[in-house]
Amino acid sequence: MSSRLTAALFLATLFCLSFEKIQWELAGTIGLSGILAALFVLTFGANRLSAAPRGVPRTVAIVLLFGLLFLVVYLGGFFNIETEQAAGQFAKGLARFAITFAFAAAGIAYLARRPTGFYWIALGVLCAGIAFNAVYGIAQLAFAESGRNLDQTVLGPLLGEARPINFYGAVEGADVYRPNALTNDPNHLGIVLLLPLLILTPLYLRLERGHRLKLPLAVLLPLLLLVELATLSRSGLLGLAVGTLILLVPYRRRFVSAAVLGPLGGLALVLAWVVSRRVEFFETVVRSRLDTEADSTAVHFDVYELIGPALDGHALFGLGLNTFSVYYEAVTGLTNWGPHSFYAALVIETGIVGAALFGLFLLWVFRRLQAGHRLGRALAAMRDPVAARVRPLAWGLTAAIVGVMAANAFYLTMQQSYFYALTMLALALPVVFGRRLVPD
Repeated sequence: MSSRLTAALFLATLFCLSFEKIQWELAGTIGLSGILAALFVLTFGANRLSAAPRGVPRTVAIVLLFGLLFLVVYLGGFFNIETEQAAGQFAKGLARFAITFAFAAAGIAYLARRPTGFYWIALGVLCAGIAFNAVYGIAQLAFAESGRNLDQTVLGPLLGEARPINFYGAVEGADVYRPNALTNDPNHLGIVLLLPLLILTPLYLRLERGHRLKLPLAVLLPLLLLVELATLSRSGLLGLAVGTLILLVPYRRRFVSAAVLGPLGGLALVLAWVVSRRVEFFETVVRSRLDTEADSTAVHFDVYELIGPALDGHALFGLGLNTFSVYYEAVTGLTNWGPHSFYAALVIETGIVGAALFGLFLLWVFRRLQAGHRLGRALAAMRDPVAARVRPLAWGLTAAIVGVMAANAFYLTMQQSYFYALTMLALALPVVFGRRLVPD
């Protein structure tokens, strides 16, 4: 297989990871990113088989070991499944896990064999794809305000039918929309936006004056923050707040510099102008999102009350991977609500053993990020100029993972491809840049 084809598939997968809407119903739901990820794994595997024998990084071996352990846990939960509907959901969840986890493992091995510059390209492509999603969300909102459907116009010919922008309600006869862009939900968009916001911010803060990326990032980051606010996603804003607190540890002084206050001031002026035109409208919308007694808020907390009854008799391995919606429908009779907490779904679907294993996996990811921080300090001691990029990158990846974890306390996105791509970049960081200390 051509190495160029492998690189193209890898980068295309990263760019399209947040494009949830682009999917087809062919013997199940098949998404564009899933197709690209599977093709990358196949081409990368074919290239490895045709190349001279060569070992794999220890990080990849541990990822594969975790993947095997997760599979054992999931198969243990399979024997607790009681209905055909749950079995179908289990099969979908297992296929999604296989593709995303295989992509993460193959991606680390692939990055380990490429020049360090390719890592930056991969990171840039991932952030560019999410930024494209944000721009699409702005256009989607503009079309909706004018009474048109951008999704049906752009995606309709490709998909047949595309999920439209989220309609939140009406205030004094004016419709309120929450952009979901190319994701399936405005909260999904709000959470995936955490990646570029939290990863790129420390890199931006450490760029030298006059660097060619300084101005583009000064424009891009406020734009992404504007879309984050437009989603009205409380989960997204919670993740952003927690991630920002992480970044304040090393960069608290830089957060009050002109590099930050200038772009934020420009964003504040734009928001002030928009809000001043419809003060009562925005006041009502914001108040509705801050209402902690509303039904939409209560459901995020009530889901945790289901853990105890769900695990009765199935405490070790849970009810089965991806079967929460089946259980939820049987208990409440509601078909339009998914698990509004990744952690509740994790415990209910995979039991105590599955939750403990996932916690161990996250602990290991943070240990590797800690190694990335140590690597940055070691490179700085060697006066390696790359240290000025590696250290903020390690902080940005740490903030992004913690932010996403916080956001998923009240939403479910950590089983999606974007999270495994994020962990892939985190785990690959010490592998790729560690070569600066011990060259091949």
